Amino acid sequence: MPVSLDIDTTTPDLVLTGAETTATERVAALLGAGPDARVDEPAWVASARDRWEELPARLRRTLRSFRRDPGPGGALLVRGLPVTGDALGATPLADGSVQRTARVPAAVLMLAACGLGDPAAFRPEKTGALVQDVVPVPGREDFQGNAGSVLLTFHNENAFHPHRPDFVMLLCLRADPGGLAGLRTSCVREVLPLLDDATRAALHRPEFRTAPPPSFGSAAGSAEPHPVLTGAHDDPDLRVDMAATEPLTERAAAALEELRRLFERTARTARLEPGDLAIVDNRITVHGRTAFSPRFDGTDRWLQRTFVLADLRRSRAHRAGDGYVLADPAARDA
Repeated sequence: MPVSLDIDTTTPDLVLTGAETTATERVAALLGAGPDARVDEPAWVASARDRWEELPARLRRTLRSFRRDPGPGGALLVRGLPVTGDALGATPLADGSVQRTARVPAAVLMLAACGLGDPAAFRPEKTGALVQDVVPVPGREDFQGNAGSVLLTFHNENAFHPHRPDFVMLLCLRADPGGLAGLRTSCVREVLPLLDDATRAALHRPEFRTAPPPSFGSAAGSAEPHPVLTGAHDDPDLRVDMAATEPLTERAAAALEELRRLFERTARTARLEPGDLAIVDNRITVHGRTAFSPRFDGTDRWLQRTFVLADLRRSRAHRAGDGYVLADPAARDA
């Protein structure tokens, strides 16, 4: 059996200096000033876009470079971003918790989103908030989603959706006190050379169907058959959710099982600390999470999440008033 690469890979791609952290916090704090600093307001997002150029040059270069080429692993880790530490308060416990106020961490996420493309959200999921809390929720321990604490299987975010995110950003506000929770990733660029020709061909056939995640309920309607691999033969895009993608033929089932095995073989784990920003290229990389044991005492792991679309225009028919929130994915493009 090949040895798994599922190791702690918390070595960051960029570590901000103290001066860079302070400069980033200053920009984020300016965005949060005033009674009308509301993350979901288009005018506030526009102001975040305007202030993008005020971020430290190394941070801007790193994000722009990742947007152009996410590398063999399809994930980026930036360390040293401001999250204001003890001023955060207790980790939320409520299901569907979101951040509407432009506090420093939310502003940092939105600034980064404006460097990668445009922030986006989905109306059926957490009421369409642009910044969402990723926290364990009492009674949802077995949930295959961000509220759970069991092993979260590998998936492209919202793989069922015609306009799924191009990037998923996860900013750590508070680490898991038990040290068990880890972000797992696996990239098709590392898996592809390990696939035999028959498996690769099967993954390119439209013989798979992906259901919406539980967080969407029944809002997504019926799923159409689709391939798992699309685009360039030597550098394809990936569309799969190991908890929700159903193979429709025997050869599709065999191919999906082989893909599952290779995801595990090539998996990497990052245990995030406060101020760490992990960005996953959702077009080529699946992600998941190790199991952990929440305490539900206000000290649990707390991430905030924002989705990014590199080309917002493509989803125009799904967004009322040319805003940032996509409506029911069953809606048809004009």
